[in-house]
Amino acid sequence: MDVAVAGAGPTGLFTAVALARRGHRVTVVDRDGGPAGDGSWPRRGVMQFHHPHAFRPQIGAALAAEMPEMLDALTRAGVEQISFPGSDAAPGRGAGLRCRRAVFDRVLRDFAEREPGVTLARGHVDDVARAGERATGLVVDGRELTAELVINASGRSARFAADLRAPAEGGDCGLSYVSQQFVLRPGAEWGPMNAPVGLIQTLSGYLVAVFPHDNRTFSVLIIRPSDDRRLAVLRFPEAFEAAALAVPALAAWVTPDRSSPITPVLPGGRLHNTYRGQLDARGRVGLPGLLHVGDAVGTTNPSAGRGIAIALGQAVALLSLLDGCPGDPAAVALAFDDWCTAQVRPWYDDHVHWDADLLRRWAGGDVDVTRRLPSDLIMEAAEADPSLWRVVGPYLAMAALPAILDEVEPRARAIFAGGWRPAAHPGPTRDELAEIANSAVPGVR
Repeated sequence: MDVAVAGAGPTGLFTAVALARRGHRVTVVDRDGGPAGDGSWPRRGVMQFHHPHAFRPQIGAALAAEMPEMLDALTRAGVEQISFPGSDAAPGRGAGLRCRRAVFDRVLRDFAEREPGVTLARGHVDDVARAGERATGLVVDGRELTAELVINASGRSARFAADLRAPAEGGDCGLSYVSQQFVLRPGAEWGPMNAPVGLIQTLSGYLVAVFPHDNRTFSVLIIRPSDDRRLAVLRFPEAFEAAALAVPALAAWVTPDRSSPITPVLPGGRLHNTYRGQLDARGRVGLPGLLHVGDAVGTTNPSAGRGIAIALGQAVALLSLLDGCPGDPAAVALAFDDWCTAQVRPWYDDHVHWDADLLRRWAGGDVDVTRRLPSDLIMEAAEADPSLWRVVGPYLAMAALPAILDEVEPRARAIFAGGWRPAAHPGPTRDELAEIANSAVPGVR
């Protein structure tokens, strides 16, 4: 079967290689031509390419199932495999990965370029080609690329075929971020960590994180409410450095005697929680032969590091459905929509509730014990009652859907209702951080 894939990100390339290994002929179309001859790869238009990612066990498990040799190639590239407590992934070949997104994409693109049956084509996807009630390929730069199956892996902002799906739910989650990558100096060890992905701390009105990567590199991330324009100054290196050094947990990583920056400060756009199914506004398959996967289906605030895990989980499920229903793309679309509703949408719903309540608390509100707690507070309550980790652990590792927290939510709410609050992490408040950052670049607002 001839397959056209729109989008050469991790989801599109993974799906393409897996389909080619099933005997299909796959063409992947993307505006980006890959790394330049000098090794640089700006990946313009893909903001998240340059920012930190968490590569959870679901990603290692997907690779182990479809292209296990890529795990070996990642190891040779300096990527470290790590375990996630609470994960049900098989030890050894289903581990999480400490890896930069650019390294992951380079290795995966190399596999796609060398895979028999996969062709990478550079071009702009204008639309899906149609004949009657069936997708017949892609329209690329005004010319038709014929295919029997079309897969949209081009991301949340893809505009083509928008008329064939119900509108997306969700939108801007009210948070923005800025990050920078560093490398440890010779002899320096990793700084403090409190999670498998690295360090995540919620302070008074903002969030900080550190994501260890491959080859002794790591990223520092600061997330703030989007409407607090005072912290937009963090895009300047002097302001970002001053802010990072003012937060003890970050200072333990970025002091000049421990590490040095290897990228500019990287501002991120506003963060989104979105969900969009396979079907049209009438609940029907919009165009048999057209399937949507990855960020084209769902996105979540990246602070929890769920994006690629959710996307490759979709790809694995879609491959299984295509294996089980050859020649019936409409049936695949219906079954895949059901699967995404059950397995992807809960993570979207989880973050919508989490982010809205976090912003309410950052604005001065206290924990609201009159309604269901968001997931971040249930996780924090495990500090007061470690027995909650029996449920929190699998949720945190994404080995169980957010509904697993329902079992312990009443206990967590009782803990907060009794007056317990987690100890505050040392560091400036958001007002103080804004003053520190702005003082580092006077005259800039």
